[in-house]
Amino acid sequence: MAKAERKQKLKVFSTPIGFHDALVAAPSQKAALEAWGAGTNLFSQGSAHVVTDPELAKVPLQHPGQVVKVLRGSKAEQLAALGKQKFPEPSKRAKAEVLPKRSKERPPRPSGAAVTKAETALEKLEKRQASQRERLEERRRTVEHELRDLRRRHEREREEAREELEKARDDYDSALARYEGG
Repeated sequence: MAKAERKQKLKVFSTPIGFHDALVAAPSQKAALEAWGAGTNLFSQGSAHVVTDPELAKVPLQHPGQVVKVLRGSKAEQLAALGKQKFPEPSKRAKAEVLPKRSKERPPRPSGAAVTKAETALEKLEKRQASQRERLEERRRTVEHELRDLRRRHEREREEAREELEKARDDYDSALARYEGG
């Protein structure tokens, strides 16, 4: 008698899923929502209801807690309902398909190891690239310094060569004037 008292009476609940209805035999609306995997209360939204038709309730009651998928109306009824918002009732003659039970266990949390590894690789890459840039910048500063010194030296050497040329011309012009004058 104790087992019979603990066993709750099952009701059959239904919610539309595309061209089908998802039926489930459950002791409560909450249990039906869990079986469907619903994230919101479909009953308060008017998207789910209790099934009162004993013919439709037959298969779900044979598989309590499992979702049973039943085609809603014939193809002709579905096409006719496209223009309207009211869809046909589930077909009593349609073959009911029992879906596998949803697992209540959550899958393990995804590993963040790949993200950590990629972040570390990016940091190493950025440090290496910054180091390479700094070495090139140092070389550029050195070359610029050498180029500046070279330009100054060349300018000094050209100035000395011009002075030499000017002195040689003056000497030549003086010697030529003495030669012609004398």
